[in-house]
Amino acid sequence: MPRFSVIVPAYKLQAYLHPCLESVLSQTYESDESPAFDLEVIAVDAGSPDSCGEIIDEFAARDPRVVAVHLPPDPADPGQGPGPARNAGLARATGEYVLFLDGDDTLAPHALRDIADRLKASGDPDVLVFGHAHTHWSGETEDLHLPPHLTESGPAPFQLTERPDLLKQPSPSWNKAYRREFTEREGLAFTPGRHTDTFWSYAALLAAGSLSTLERVCVHHRRRRGPDPAPGRHFDLFPQYDRVFDFVDSRPALSSWRPVLARRMADHLAAASATVLTAPGLSARTRAEFFRLARAHYGRHRVPGAAGLCYAGVRFATYRTHRVLRGIRALRARARAFAAAVVRPARTTALRLHYRIQRRLPVHDDLAVFSAYRNRGYACSPAAIEAKVRELVPGMRTAWITTPEQDTTVPSATRRIRPESFGYFAALARAKYLVNNVEFDHRLVKRPGQILLQTHHGTPLKSVGLDLTDRPAASRGTDVTRLLADADKWDYALTANRHATLVGERAFPAAYTTLEYGSPRNDVLRRATPAGTAGLRELLGIPGQSTVVLYAPTHRDYSRSQHLPLDLDRFGRALGPEFFLLTRAHFAYRAPLSRTPLPRVLDVTGYPSIEELFLVSDALVTDYSSLMFDYAGLDRPIVILDDDREAYEAARGTYFDLRTRPPGAVARTEDELIDIFTTGHWRGSRSAQLRSAFRTRFCPYDDGHAAERVVRRVFLKAAAATPATRNVPEQRVRGTEFAPATALPAGR
Repeated sequence: MPRFSVIVPAYKLQAYLHPCLESVLSQTYESDESPAFDLEVIAVDAGSPDSCGEIIDEFAARDPRVVAVHLPPDPADPGQGPGPARNAGLARATGEYVLFLDGDDTLAPHALRDIADRLKASGDPDVLVFGHAHTHWSGETEDLHLPPHLTESGPAPFQLTERPDLLKQPSPSWNKAYRREFTEREGLAFTPGRHTDTFWSYAALLAAGSLSTLERVCVHHRRRRGPDPAPGRHFDLFPQYDRVFDFVDSRPALSSWRPVLARRMADHLAAASATVLTAPGLSARTRAEFFRLARAHYGRHRVPGAAGLCYAGVRFATYRTHRVLRGIRALRARARAFAAAVVRPARTTALRLHYRIQRRLPVHDDLAVFSAYRNRGYACSPAAIEAKVRELVPGMRTAWITTPEQDTTVPSATRRIRPESFGYFAALARAKYLVNNVEFDHRLVKRPGQILLQTHHGTPLKSVGLDLTDRPAASRGTDVTRLLADADKWDYALTANRHATLVGERAFPAAYTTLEYGSPRNDVLRRATPAGTAGLRELLGIPGQSTVVLYAPTHRDYSRSQHLPLDLDRFGRALGPEFFLLTRAHFAYRAPLSRTPLPRVLDVTGYPSIEELFLVSDALVTDYSSLMFDYAGLDRPIVILDDDREAYEAARGTYFDLRTRPPGAVARTEDELIDIFTTGHWRGSRSAQLRSAFRTRFCPYDDGHAAERVVRRVFLKAAAATPATRNVPEQRVRGTEFAPATALPAGR
C-alpha cells in the first residue's frame, strides 16, 4: 500500500499539466518498505477536449506510479468542476493518505517528505493542514506570511475545538492531506458544482477526530489570467452551504459550530457579491437575483447573535443599492483623478520655483543633510558619519532624507526630511554638507560653498560606473552623461582600501578628492561588546549556543528573479541542530529569500542593520557581494558559493577572480557547500590563511575610527588622524589623501 495517493483532475489544462505531474513525480519521499512505489498519482481526464488525456497516458506509460483515469465528456455540462473527477480518483486510490492537486498547480520541492515527517510526528491524524502560496499567471509568487493557525507549536494531534480558526480560513481541498480510511468511514465525497471544495473541506474538518498542521508551503496554486470562464459560478455557493448546514444538522454534536459557519458563509457571500457586481457577462437581472438569494440565504442560516454591521451588506443590500454605492465610488475616483491632473502639475511648478528661490538664499554653514540607498532609511556609512558629526561638531544641525516607513530607523535627535517636499528642496539648496552613498537627486544644482561627500557602499568586486558601458545587461537604463555629471558634483569620495580607490577613480573620473580612510559603516564592528551581541541574538530569537550562518547573495543583472541556488531547507537540515541559518536578500529585490518558514532558518531581509547581523553571525556565506569585504574585518569564516561565475562574469564582470583570491573556502555547488560545513573545512587552517591574506589587502583601516577621520577632514577641516594614527604621516598617491591605521588586533 503506498503512503500517498495524489489525485490530479485535469480539464483544459494541457499547458500546465506537465509541470504539475512532474512536480509530484520528482518528490524525494520514499519509505523503507517500498522505496520505488510509495506514491501513486491518479491523473483523471475529466472529459477534456484538449490533449490532457494524451498527456496523462504518456506519463502513465513511462512511470508505473501514474494511474490514468478517463471520464466521458458531459455535453450537457462541459467543464462541470473538479468534483466528479476527484470522486473518480478517490474510488481508485489505495494510499494511506490522499492529497488533491489541481492540474495547473504544483507541489513544492520535498513537500511529500515534509508532509510524511509531520504525519509521523503527530501520530497519523485524520487531516493534516499545510500552507500554500498563490502563483500568478506570470509565474510570480505572492509574498506569503503563513497564518498563525498553521503553527506547529502546541499539542499534536489536536481537535478542532482547540483551533477553531481553521474553520475561518479559505477552504480549498488541496491544502490538506486526508487519511483515506477516515474519508471512507465518514462517507465523504465531492458534490457537483464549481464550489465543491466548500462542502468537502468544512465537512472533513468538522468530522475529523484528530488534526495536525504543517508550517510550510507545500502547494503553489495558480491564478488564471483573463475573464472568469464561468461568470455565474458564484450561484453555486448557495447549494454548497445548504449541504454544509445539512451535514451539521445530521450530526447534533456539531450544532455548536453553526455560528462560526454562518459568519464564514456571510464573509464568503460578501466577497462574492463584490465580484458579481462587476463580473462581465452577467445581466442586471442575474446580478439582482444573486443579491436576492444572498439575502435569503443569510436569513435562512443566520444564527441569533452572529449578526453585525459588517454583514449588513449581505443582510439588507440590494443590487440597486450596490449600484448606487458603486456610482458614488466612481465619482469620487474621477474627482481624485481630476484633482491629481490639476494639483500635481501645479505643485511640481511650485516646487521648481521654490527651489530656484532657495538657491538664491545664503547657504546654512551649520546644516548637514544625509541619505542612503535612495532614501531607504538610516544606514551604511552616511549613518555612521551623521552620528559622529553630532558627537564631534557642536552646533551642526543634521537632517536625514527618509520616507515615513523608515522613520523609526532615524535617531530622534536628527531631523527627518520627506523626499519631494518643500523642505526637501530647501535642504538641497541651502545645506552646507550633503552626504550620500548613492547619487543624489539629479536635479540638485551644486552651489558654491556646498560640499558633497560620496561614501559609496562597499568595496567593489563587480564592475561599476564607466566600467559597465560594455555590459548592456548590467548597465541598462544607465545614463553615462548623468553619471559623469553627478560625479562632477562630488568634493570627496570615500574609499575603504587601495583597490577601491583605484577602481573608483577610473570608474568615476572627476576632480574630487579621494579619502582612503576606511569604511565608517564598519566602525560599529570594532566597538561591539559580547553583552551587546548576546542581546541582539536574543532579540532575533537565536538559541543561545547556536552557530549562526548568515547567507546573503547579491543581485543578478541577468535575471529578474532572485538567484537562489540553495535548497534552504536541505541546507539547514544538513548543517544540523547546532546551527542556525539567517537569510538576507539583496535590497534591490524588496522580497525575502524564503517565503516559507523553516526550522532553524530565519529570513532577515527586512532587518535594518546588516552590521548587527554580522555581529550575531559566526560565518558568512555569499557569492559576489561586497559584504565579504566588510565581514572580513571581523576575522570570522567566509565561504563563497560560486555556482554561476560564467553567467555573472558575462553579465556584470568582476575586478579580480574570486576563486584565485578568496576570503575562505569556495563551493561550486550546493553539495560542495554542505561538504565544506560538515567536514569543518569552513573554519579550518587553510580557510584562516586565505582570510588573513584577504583582510590584509582589503581591510587596512578597519580600526573603528573611519567616521572620525572623515568628520575631522571634511567637517572640521582638521588633520584626519585619530589617536591610533596620530603619528603616522599623511601620504599622497595620485592626488589621494589617506591616513593608514595601525595594524588590527588578531580578531576572535
